[in-house]
Amino acid sequence: MYKKSAIEIRDLFLEKKISAIEITKYFLNRIEKYDKDLNCYINVLKDRAFKKANELDQKLKENKFVGKLASIPIAIKDNMHILDEITTCGSKFLTNYKAVFNSTLVDLLEEQGAIIIGKTNLDEFAMGSSCEDSSFFPTKNPWNLKCVSGGSSGGSAASVAARLTPIGFGSDTGGSVRQPAAFCSTVGYKPTYGRVSRYGLVAFGSSFDQIGPIATNSKDIALIMEVIGKHCPKDSTSLKLPLETYLDNMPTSFENIKIGIPYHFLEQLKPQVRKNFDDAINILTQKKVQIIDVDLDILKYCLAVYYIIATAEASTNLARFDGIRYGKRSKEAKTLNEIYELSREEGFGEEVKRRIMLGTYVLSSGYLDAYYKKAQKVRTLTIKAFEKAFDNCDFVAMPTVPSSCFEIGSIKDPIEMYLQDLFTVPANIAAIPAITVPSGFDKDQKPLGFQMFAPALDDVKLVQYASLVEETFKLTQKIPPLFDKE
Repeated sequence: MYKKSAIEIRDLFLEKKISAIEITKYFLNRIEKYDKDLNCYINVLKDRAFKKANELDQKLKENKFVGKLASIPIAIKDNMHILDEITTCGSKFLTNYKAVFNSTLVDLLEEQGAIIIGKTNLDEFAMGSSCEDSSFFPTKNPWNLKCVSGGSSGGSAASVAARLTPIGFGSDTGGSVRQPAAFCSTVGYKPTYGRVSRYGLVAFGSSFDQIGPIATNSKDIALIMEVIGKHCPKDSTSLKLPLETYLDNMPTSFENIKIGIPYHFLEQLKPQVRKNFDDAINILTQKKVQIIDVDLDILKYCLAVYYIIATAEASTNLARFDGIRYGKRSKEAKTLNEIYELSREEGFGEEVKRRIMLGTYVLSSGYLDAYYKKAQKVRTLTIKAFEKAFDNCDFVAMPTVPSSCFEIGSIKDPIEMYLQDLFTVPANIAAIPAITVPSGFDKDQKPLGFQMFAPALDDVKLVQYASLVEETFKLTQKIPPLFDKE
């Protein structure tokens, strides 16, 4: 069962070869058996999952509508609301916060028969690149238990890689779906900004945040996007576009496809990462893909732009966590000021405090023009640079990560950790779709990823051609040896 795709699992259910209850039990048993080694889940939702599975079995028995995602187990990053379940955001601050509504994502998934099996671990408030900044525990990489799973959506990526669930969801603010997906040899997708509703996602950087799926293959991503890529009136940034069809008319060749590569930006790549990327490009060239050099030199400023704007937005978004309206209130507080100060001191972790301070600084009087407004101008130039590049090519490609997964605790310097986002943040800055597919392993058998960007709204074309790239590489179905067991 664990070797099957989400689509295959659904089809077995629809053909009545296996029940939703059996599917649910199977994956919950794998979680119980293996998650103690990985720490993917903050909360496993057994009762909710079995209730939904029973409902699906009864509907199928009565030949009623069961949905496009019928019986597919799905894990949700714990910064998205599920009615009556705790939403911790990986923080001590919210260990007592029970959601009072469903996120639009959860509503859409459950309407189509998905079974939500758990809430996955993350860097606190989605701020991190390793899943070490969770207030509860670090999530380990299924390919090497000494290494990080990536972040901030490390729990979902590791769970999919270890086949504890066929589909996981993360939020991608600066690469938080794609970077852990690459570290764990899975497929991770960041849709066009506004393509998937953010209603019910706890905000980090509102102009960057985008919910995205993680799966073992691109066709499962396509199936999911047919369900969740829907306009939401509750989200003012949600695009008013019809649902699109991803699985029909899938391409079978790369005829007339051009991929642009910003070779100048990639000059500082580590040798193993560069070799892996060059090997991937050579494979695609043999399949008649046209490779062209594109001028995206402005990408060297993207990391600075991202950490100025994102932290500014984070400092505003996290102001709501004051010990009064949401989360835990300090028991030591005696005055109103102490409620604010001590609740945040006790509730927030080091990285969250660091980003709030940085964001407050760049928004402060005297620095707003010098940093924040200048960063917004460079953001506009980045959008224009991508538009110009896409005039000459269908996609832009680069590695997903500057290195393979690193050992837990090995990176102490925050700046070095921020550099993990070097190749992923451009997509968030430009509000364009991006996807990573597995592209092999380094000499230590740690996974690496191949990343593709497309123009805004070209989600269908990007996912479809990513599936063709994946089939060409023939790597996505590999399973970490420790978890390649029933």
